[in-house]
Amino acid sequence: MSATSQNPEALLDPGTAPAAPRWTRYVAIGDSFSEGLWDPYPNLDDVQRGWADRLASTLSERRTAAGEPALEYANLAIRGRLLPQIIAEQLDVALVMKPDLVSIVGGGNDILRPGVDLETITGALEDAVAKIRATGADVLMGTGFKAGGTLAWTNSRVGVFNANVWSIARRHDAHVLDLWGMRSLFDLRVWSADRIHLLPEGHERVKNAALTGLGLPPDDAAWDEPLPAGPALTRIAVLRENAAWAREHVGPWVKRRVTGRSSGDGRTPKWPSTSHWPPTA
Repeated sequence: MSATSQNPEALLDPGTAPAAPRWTRYVAIGDSFSEGLWDPYPNLDDVQRGWADRLASTLSERRTAAGEPALEYANLAIRGRLLPQIIAEQLDVALVMKPDLVSIVGGGNDILRPGVDLETITGALEDAVAKIRATGADVLMGTGFKAGGTLAWTNSRVGVFNANVWSIARRHDAHVLDLWGMRSLFDLRVWSADRIHLLPEGHERVKNAALTGLGLPPDDAAWDEPLPAGPALTRIAVLRENAAWAREHVGPWVKRRVTGRSSGDGRTPKWPSTSHWPPTA
């Protein structure tokens, strides 16, 4: 929700038809999280969907159901990008499209790096938010999520990052996608094998969190209910899974860092303009 106010639409009964969202053109900028890794479109090859595309679809469907034109949408996010790169490469391109809603969600790749300067990257984020708000567009930022297990060491950094995000939102009347507060994300079953990207169910739940953050009713009132309890893993099974994760995902990530490469090298945005969306087979 906005840091300073709650949209009355959020108070609608979940069973009633939502009013048409006021936004007409939405542009998402960010990294792999907004690109939508591990949430492939069922009818497209090598194109990921993710929470931002799902959000755009929901906003568009609600607009057309209320007799308004469909939402225009572009997604400039590219995997592997650091927050300063997102701002430098994607922000001005997004603003040229004259959106009235921009989501800028990033920082996770920065937080994983040993020498990250949280105050510097959140200062750059605030400058970007101020630049977007100066155009009259609304902004949706995202907090970092609370990690467990092998990634729990990041939580102290994420906590500082999140505090700054909420302060930026308050100062600039921006909206926040509160990933830290999502109970359902504590379950590894919504995460891919690499433990840093969501599976389709996770992206759907985050989409509903984004709707809530925008002051709109979610599609599913139970969007953040924990998953049903699953079978408990033995200690040996946990150790095996951790070893496989380190071998298959941590090792290649470290190698890319050492060689100065990124998973996003050579990639271009999947929906670089509103004319490329909605997707077709």
